[in-house]
Amino acid sequence: MDVKKIEEEFKTSLKTGLSTKEAEERLKIYGYNEIPEKKIHPIIKFLSYFWNPIAWMIEIAAILSAIIKHWVDFIIILILLIVNGVVGFWEEYKAENVIEYLKQKMALNARVLRDGEWKIIPAKELVPGDVVRLRIGDIVPADIILVEGDYLVVDESALTGESLPVEKKVGDVIYSGSIVKKGEITGVVKATGLNTYFGKTVKLVEKAETVSTYQKMIIKVGDYLIILAVILISIMVVVELFRGASLIETIQFALVLAVAAIPAAMPAVLSITMAIGALNLAKKDAVVKKLVAIEELAGVDVLCSDKTGTLTKNQLVCGDIVALNNFSKEDVVLFAALASREEDADAIDMAILNEAKKLNLIEKIKKYKIKKFIPFDPVIKRTEAEVVNDEEFKVSKGAPQVILDLCDADDKLRDEVNKIVDELAGNGYRALGVAVYKNNKWHFAGIIPLYDPPREDAPLAVKKIKEFGVNIKMVTGDHIAIAKNIARMLGIGDKIISISELINKLKRGEIKEAKFDDLVEEADGFAEVFPEHKYEIVNSLQRRNHIVAMTGDGVNDAPALKKANCGIAVSNATDAARAAADIVLLSPGISVVVDAIQEARRIFERMENYVIYRITETIRVLFFMELSILLLGFYPITAIMIVLLAILNDIPILTIAYDNVIEAKQPVKWELNKILPVSTALGLTGVCSSFLLLYIGDFYLNLSLDMIRTLIFLKLIVAGHSTLLVARSKDRLWKKPYPSLLMLLAVLTTDIIGTILAVYGILIEPIGWKLALFVWIYAIIWMFINDEVKILMFKKYRIM
Repeated sequence: MDVKKIEEEFKTSLKTGLSTKEAEERLKIYGYNEIPEKKIHPIIKFLSYFWNPIAWMIEIAAILSAIIKHWVDFIIILILLIVNGVVGFWEEYKAENVIEYLKQKMALNARVLRDGEWKIIPAKELVPGDVVRLRIGDIVPADIILVEGDYLVVDESALTGESLPVEKKVGDVIYSGSIVKKGEITGVVKATGLNTYFGKTVKLVEKAETVSTYQKMIIKVGDYLIILAVILISIMVVVELFRGASLIETIQFALVLAVAAIPAAMPAVLSITMAIGALNLAKKDAVVKKLVAIEELAGVDVLCSDKTGTLTKNQLVCGDIVALNNFSKEDVVLFAALASREEDADAIDMAILNEAKKLNLIEKIKKYKIKKFIPFDPVIKRTEAEVVNDEEFKVSKGAPQVILDLCDADDKLRDEVNKIVDELAGNGYRALGVAVYKNNKWHFAGIIPLYDPPREDAPLAVKKIKEFGVNIKMVTGDHIAIAKNIARMLGIGDKIISISELINKLKRGEIKEAKFDDLVEEADGFAEVFPEHKYEIVNSLQRRNHIVAMTGDGVNDAPALKKANCGIAVSNATDAARAAADIVLLSPGISVVVDAIQEARRIFERMENYVIYRITETIRVLFFMELSILLLGFYPITAIMIVLLAILNDIPILTIAYDNVIEAKQPVKWELNKILPVSTALGLTGVCSSFLLLYIGDFYLNLSLDMIRTLIFLKLIVAGHSTLLVARSKDRLWKKPYPSLLMLLAVLTTDIIGTILAVYGILIEPIGWKLALFVWIYAIIWMFINDEVKILMFKKYRIM
């Protein structure tokens, strides 16, 4: 179809687009431009929590209780089953709400012509017939017919698997989910949502499914505790059956003990901790796309930061124009303005157009007609326009070296331009070359100095990042002299290297890879960086075992953002960069990164505290039960007590996601070779305290076996929660950070419930208030002993 037929077919206009009223009517007909997600019915999802290996163990234990007519056990085990289901369902529901919130933050936008004005709207509000503008870095938001412009080069690999970019011209259709790699063009929306050719748009927010170091840690800890539990419980079962115990009762007890010992809730607790943390980060304008990225960010020790817009304001202003070859300053600005486009809102273009306004050139510019416009290409580093007025000519603006090559300049002009550029760079200016094509020849018209001042918050942010043990390296495409000037002003350092020169030396064999890595590692920043160089920088640092965060905003930054341990798309990044990144910043500047690192380390601290507690608690209960049965032939607590213990322990554990912590001052990582021995030592200390109480209850207090069991039951509850208070901090438990109010309330509430059960004998043998008070005092004394053991172990393994 030609353009007129397309306008008739879709009842639209390329000059004015659709009216707001018409767009609203079409939205009612076609629906939102999105793929409705298939959501599992809440009841089905809730029931799914009763169909998994852990649930089966609890269900078998309940059935065995019914067979031997232990109805109290049966009811309590049933309650445990329901509590586990409700907690799991509620945790996932909260996590899904966070993911949904993040999806809304990450929603694609589109440039659309409505009521004769170009507007930015959410892509989901596009309707067939909308006139849209596509440019480099955009993710195509719908199926679109190209109607006005030269060409686009699009990456359809996510849709077709074809790795090579495809060129599209006027009349072609491009499909939802493609990424614009080159060019700029106008199109008309052909189909949206479910009606698009591929049926879905690229998902920008996703749940992590790759095996991260966090997931590997969960697997290792889970395996450690499961293998330990299976071995010890198996030994117990064999010994008890050898002693002539009832098969059904022994298996029932073993199943209940396994449920209490195996950390089935650990992945869920850690996931909700990260989800709550992700929500906190989103409030600080850092949107996490993959929850596991939080853990990676906490461990980052090198941050490669873009200069423009992140360390500087990205608000270019023109300096004193340098005119050459008998052209005037007004000529230079005029030519540059004709090679600019206001609708693209490009920083350089806007600075030049603002300068044109100052020189009263806008009315003159309007008299010229742009016959053809070639937008900026990061590979050739210039823009070009064919202009018609009384005469026809071309204008171009771009990197001075590129413009000099275009003009085929002689050595004298090159030397003069290079000298001016160096002088400008020394003063922190970026130089833009301007040329005009007349009489079958390109003429170098002059240089426009551009200055992007540092952000006011950048020096303090850089200082804080360094205080966090993160080495910050500036990355910029600017001249090395400009980079040094800005880096010096920001306190980054003055060891700035030209990465392109370094890579060329590596390719020519003048330096070896090891030397290349040395220079990259030692540098404070990199100048004259092309997007593809960022990948090499990340790769080099990772070869030296650094955990690297890389910021980026362009489509060509995507490989580096994916390669980095934590890819960060900065404010106003292209859709393609946002799709490749792990974290997306919604507000400009590097201060957001400071907040993100702090929050990530707090989240990591909470997860590590929980892991230490969980391992400690499993060892504390499992070893005590096992040794009591094997050595003394005595069940220190009953199956019903184990179930009650599991229920009462679950409530305070969930509050760890909201606990107060102090973030580490250095990058963090999972060190199971340190965590496991510390947790094991704390767990064995708890075993010793339980055996001592058992001895006191039997030999000094002369209690009955059932009263001893209640005594031990109450001790396991109170001491278990005091273990949570010990494990939640790397310092003495009475020092800051203090537990959150929510955690304290949860601990006290469950401890009081456990005490009431023990004192009044609800479902168990009563022991009265005096013995209950004795247990509380005993548990508190051991809490301080445990704290001392923790400090000694932390010092030994240098965790503090």
